[in-house]
Amino acid sequence: MFTNYQGAHNVPVKFKFVIGIPACGTMQSWPIYHYQGSADQLVLLDDGKLRHYTNSNEEEDELYEHTDYDADLDDERKSLFHDYAAGQYCIDKAISTSGQHKQVLYANICLAKREIKWSDTTFLLRKVINPILHGISLILLLLISIIYFILPTLRDLVGNIITTIAVCLMTVQAADFVRIFTEFTNHVSFIVADIILYISLLGAFFWLNSFGYYIWKTFRSRNVFLRVTDGRKYCYYSAYAWGLTALMAALAVFAHFFLDADSYKEQNLIGDQQTIGWLGIWIFFAPIACLILINIFFYVTTLKLINRRNVYGRIQHKLRANFIMFSWMLLIMSIAWLFFVLSLLPYDGLLYAHILVNAVQAPLLLYICVLRQKHVTFLLKKSCCYNEPPSANDWGDEMHYMNCNDY
Repeated sequence: MFTNYQGAHNVPVKFKFVIGIPACGTMQSWPIYHYQGSADQLVLLDDGKLRHYTNSNEEEDELYEHTDYDADLDDERKSLFHDYAAGQYCIDKAISTSGQHKQVLYANICLAKREIKWSDTTFLLRKVINPILHGISLILLLLISIIYFILPTLRDLVGNIITTIAVCLMTVQAADFVRIFTEFTNHVSFIVADIILYISLLGAFFWLNSFGYYIWKTFRSRNVFLRVTDGRKYCYYSAYAWGLTALMAALAVFAHFFLDADSYKEQNLIGDQQTIGWLGIWIFFAPIACLILINIFFYVTTLKLINRRNVYGRIQHKLRANFIMFSWMLLIMSIAWLFFVLSLLPYDGLLYAHILVNAVQAPLLLYICVLRQKHVTFLLKKSCCYNEPPSANDWGDEMHYMNCNDY
């Protein structure tokens, strides 16, 4: 039913049906529903354009239809509509599954490119500051992984675990960076970015759990010298961490595609693209919550074992330093995960808090894993400033600190 610009309905025009969705290109597509009492109103004009009225209420229009303020109402509504040319929209009748609305019009439109207001606080935080902070976090996490990977003395079991956690968190930052720019819906698969983000985050916490278990088990052991090699232990922990991560990820993806209801899937959309649903999200997040509780148990029991000992050897000093590093990493990563969960709620304040906490996470991890560890800074100074070849009297960094409390 076509309407002319003067408001006359049922205007006879020549038209041709083209079945399909509009070719939006780089613009974002958006669904609109027009039913009785809705804030959106769709009008098909006689020249082939689709007019979309916003903040419109048909019941109020009928109430004030024959008043003396028709001119004022028309002037007010002129600024509350936008016209979409042919090819930038598709329109059809929709069926209400709930039965509340008998006649529903559905349109899929291409959102016009709006002028960017650099003074808008929301735009600055989400589209400018947030990506910059993600980039800084990526650089700092990359620095942690490089330091623990290139220095031979640090390539033990603990160093490999820290490197793996840093790489997982780097992947989380990269995937979250992709999710920031929702304008590129035709070029980026957001559900793939979501799955990569949640898998990497889950893997980081499984590796943190392996770190806590290693410290807890070593402190409970009576003889720390009778042990398996670090390489074999890393293989065991890899099978545990990546195996359970792959299992939980497979369950979450299966639950999203085959168990989650279609109505819940439609609530998680970016443009016309689907993102991971709430069922899949909670399958990813439930193991993380359990791992945080298990790591708290490792922290409490290990702290009791440390307080019972009065004499520490060189290896105990190193294990104690690793325990302190594990404790701080557990606190920082748990708080960052908690704010990430809260940011999924539809409140802007929680999202801004998540942006702030996420920006602080990487610098704190750099301080805990590198700057606070005196033996790491000693190795960095030695490798960067003293390039003399190793001599027979060079016993390594651990011998330098045998009689000190630098660990």
